[in-house]
Amino acid sequence: MNIPNGLLYTKTHEWVESIGGGKARVGLTDHAQEALGDIVFVSLPGQGDELNVGDVFAGVESVKAVSDVFSPVSGAVIAVNDPIADDPARINADCYGAWLVEIQESGEREELLDADAYRAFVSEEG
Repeated sequence: MNIPNGLLYTKTHEWVESIGGGKARVGLTDHAQEALGDIVFVSLPGQGDELNVGDVFAGVESVKAVSDVFSPVSGAVIAVNDPIADDPARINADCYGAWLVEIQESGEREELLDADAYRAFVSEEG
């Protein structure tokens, strides 16, 4: 399982990458995309939507299941990766390149895990 250092992670299997200026990219982890299987549909929020930590901001449908995607940070959606909606299989091919949204953060990062802590969490989860 690919869990890159330098990103932060949630216990609901989203990753967060700081991209400067208080902005963050958010996507699904390798663990999430493996568990889901072949992803066939993604619903994304609108640019300008305000999110709080824990809000459902997207939905992902695979051949196995439909899953909610939760915001790991609070703030405004400043960019949406629209090509992902047209080709959701990109998440399976490169989950860390296939970000879903960029958020202008407005609050503290609470309960995010570094790569080592996320590895330990995933291994405990089974």
